[in-house]
Amino acid sequence: MTELKGQIERITYCNEETGYTVARLKAEGGAGLVTIVGSIPGLSPGETVKLKGEWQSHAKYGQQFKTSSCELVMPATVSGIERYLGSGMIKGIGPVMARRLVSKFAIETLDVIDRDIERLREVDGIGEKRIGMISNAWRTQKEIRDVMVFLQGHGVSPAYAVKIFKQYGREAVPVVRENPYRLAEDVFGIGFLTADRIAEKLGIAKDSPVRARAGIQYILNELSDEGHVYYPFDQLVERCEKVLEIERGIILDAMSSSASDRRIIIEETGDPAACDKAVYLMRFHVSEQGIARRLRDLLAHPRQLPLMDRDALLAAASRQLGLALSSQQALAVSDSVERKVMVITGGPGTGKTTIIKSIIAIQERIGHRVLLAAPTGRAARRMSDATGREARTIHRLLEFSPKEGRFKKDEQNPLEAETFVIDEGSMIDTILMYHLLKALPLHATLILVGDVDQLPSVGAGNVLKDIIDSHVVPVVRLKEIFRQSRESMIIVNAHRVNNGLMPVLTGTGRSDFQFIEVEEPEAAVERLVGLCRERIPRKFGYHSIDDIQVLTPMHRGTVGALNLNAELQKHLNPSKDELLRGGRTFKTGDKVMQIKNNYDKDVYNGDIGRIKRIDREEQEVYVDFYGKLVSYDLSDLDELVLAYATSVHKAQGSEYPAVVMPILMQHYILLQRNLLYTGITRGKKLVVLLGTKKALSIAVGNDRQQMRYTMLKQRLQQGVR
Repeated sequence: MTELKGQIERITYCNEETGYTVARLKAEGGAGLVTIVGSIPGLSPGETVKLKGEWQSHAKYGQQFKTSSCELVMPATVSGIERYLGSGMIKGIGPVMARRLVSKFAIETLDVIDRDIERLREVDGIGEKRIGMISNAWRTQKEIRDVMVFLQGHGVSPAYAVKIFKQYGREAVPVVRENPYRLAEDVFGIGFLTADRIAEKLGIAKDSPVRARAGIQYILNELSDEGHVYYPFDQLVERCEKVLEIERGIILDAMSSSASDRRIIIEETGDPAACDKAVYLMRFHVSEQGIARRLRDLLAHPRQLPLMDRDALLAAASRQLGLALSSQQALAVSDSVERKVMVITGGPGTGKTTIIKSIIAIQERIGHRVLLAAPTGRAARRMSDATGREARTIHRLLEFSPKEGRFKKDEQNPLEAETFVIDEGSMIDTILMYHLLKALPLHATLILVGDVDQLPSVGAGNVLKDIIDSHVVPVVRLKEIFRQSRESMIIVNAHRVNNGLMPVLTGTGRSDFQFIEVEEPEAAVERLVGLCRERIPRKFGYHSIDDIQVLTPMHRGTVGALNLNAELQKHLNPSKDELLRGGRTFKTGDKVMQIKNNYDKDVYNGDIGRIKRIDREEQEVYVDFYGKLVSYDLSDLDELVLAYATSVHKAQGSEYPAVVMPILMQHYILLQRNLLYTGITRGKKLVVLLGTKKALSIAVGNDRQQMRYTMLKQRLQQGVR
């Protein structure tokens, strides 16, 4: 085993899932600049490390140092101290301030900060406030380093060590020693696999009950990410055996123990054709039962209406808005007066917005207060723009309190209105729907508007489809495409795809729907970059970043979101003001997406913004979300991903002036009709498909939707069990 010590010059590559990293190290002892490889995530340029490993010769890349362990150490040279302090490790010290400090105190800089911080007054530009900031940051950093020493010895990267310290403070080490699997539940970014590696190093046996229980929770959470509200008992046991590599008996005991603790719910389904027993995480069982109960209570609660002439009300609302309603639209608006719960579903161009505006007008004419909401910020803004009325996200409507960790609006403190119109109903998952229904007063009317043929929600469940299929709630299906909408090839082709027909691909010139045939993934990437950078902006006048959104069926691969983001960032954002974190490069001007609901910042999964400023002195990155500036500590940047390209799923509820979507055989396993349909309907003025007719044909012909295990339909039909 060979030891190597030096300073990290740059990170060449980092796989965030596996931690595999390739970096350049300025080695001590005359070895010069060397390449290091291994599972060493969380490194930052400027850090000094002590490595253990072996030299090896790579056929393509030459000599490399394969690392088996990595330990952070304090830098011992003036240049090392400057890079360390300037790397953003200490809040209040950036590159400029680091240069001043080192210029003044040289090799003693770290000792001055540690033991005689008041001497920092000798440096120009440092006052009482900054000394306090640096002092607090240095003290915290020392405590974090103590935690790091322990955690790094158990395979945890420095980046995760910071997050663990933030979560548990000085109790971090005892918590991790007692039950490392808590990390998977409590710390964003640390999953079961990382916790499992720590547990192994701590000597927790592979077949221990604590590991089995944590493993079951992990697998059920993974399944919920695939959309399942529950999972069949026997299939779950088999999956646990395979993933956890432990005996069936241990898993059965762990499931029984977890059920006794109410961490999971095991329920007889009463439907042997589906499965005998269903296994739920507690929160999903409570939510699914709650949705069924609240919907049935809403439907059963009588509604008091004033004496009125519905036809006269409808005519007055139409005159007020200057709208002529079709017979189907008029029926939907008229029914909204008497129904307690109803669903309005239809594709683009079928008049859903007209119906919403008319419902608002007619409800207000009878003296009812109307509240509008949608699942995401972008969807709520679209609803506001279309209706001229305030629409809020469901989270904001329910007044989530970060301090209390709950929604303030619930059964005890319900929302105050008579009518609630919720748009983009297909996006609402099981847990969010439960919290929404809990907050509705029983006398209220609930109108769910959405397109059931789109992809289901990102979160677990298939709520809108289950409600429609239950036949418990009245449903209005809009099928007529209005004349002005028939002039758009986007809308025409969206409906053709939804009906299993190939889209019309003859559009040329300035047509709003275009198809570019390209077969090889590498060639597709090149064409796609050219479209976004030059062709579409020049021909249609759209901004290459703000107006054009690339949508793709998958995350990985040549035409997956990860690679496309790297290519588009390189060609669309020339900024040199960049920051490397966890193997990812963020630049000023980058288009980014929030991937976690952050109630403190009031930004939510799927929100898109632009990086406005990187402040290395304050260790903050500022992102502009639709005119709202939100700051991120550097340790929280794993909540952001580049968003030049994003998955079709993540684009639900959004519309963009122009959409570019690759669809190739490389996407084979994800070529589905509802995915293609959803992608096309995200484009407002221009859609460009890039790929092969064969891949397009497969997608159009594949109407098999991925199975999601839910029992909401049955609960609604049979009454709550």
